[in-house]
Amino acid sequence: MVTRALAPYVVGLAAYDTDLGAPGVHRGLPGPHLTLVLPVGEPLDVGWVGGTGRARRWSTVSGLHTSPAQIHHGGTQRGVFVTLTAAGARTLLGVPAGELRAELLEVGELDPVLGELPERLHEVPPARAEAVVEAALLDSLARRGEATPQPVLQPAVARALSSLERGATVTATAAEVGYSRRRLGTLVREACGLTPKELHRVGRFARSRELLGHRPLAEVASRCGYADQGHLAREWQALAGCTPTTWLREEFPFLRDPDAPVAAG
Repeated sequence: MVTRALAPYVVGLAAYDTDLGAPGVHRGLPGPHLTLVLPVGEPLDVGWVGGTGRARRWSTVSGLHTSPAQIHHGGTQRGVFVTLTAAGARTLLGVPAGELRAELLEVGELDPVLGELPERLHEVPPARAEAVVEAALLDSLARRGEATPQPVLQPAVARALSSLERGATVTATAAEVGYSRRRLGTLVREACGLTPKELHRVGRFARSRELLGHRPLAEVASRCGYADQGHLAREWQALAGCTPTTWLREEFPFLRDPDAPVAAG
């Protein structure tokens, strides 16, 4: 959990240390938030499917996207993973999220001070990594004159983003905030880089991802607003490049039945 001052801008901040067993390729899936990855030990080898934008980076800022990334790894991964809101991109990185759509950049390209983070992380014990990153983000907040949380998006736009992420339709969201669909589309694209329909899709997709392996596929489809299990599978193919069943087998190879829970209880 991040400090209260960062709460409007940072959805999650966590160190990771993962043993994947063998070299391979991990899918970086679409979602409704931007990400900042700070690897430790070896750079992150990441690019979009097909190789576009692939590079080895000591930090990677990823804008919102509607297709999967490919993360090539040697069997282990270690570092700090930060999830940012659209307001967080503007406030902490100094760049509107709308300008970062489908971008893979090093954080130093956006903020030279934050660009020093990779070197600092190499110099601290793993147990201190999260605290070092959080302190750097608080420093960025102060440097940009945001010592206390301030809305950097129009309140109606912020409500629209939240509503679409939660699964509301474009029509319902436009009515809720009092905009025409065309005006809503312009403001949402400027704020996050996706159209309202795209944001609705990736928000629904992200919710389904959280339930996979914990609920039967038909129930996941129903709970997340898909017409049926076939609709769920088609959306996963479009956004992840694979079906939910394939993703579960890649992520959890011990799981034989895709309708069985990932963990008992």
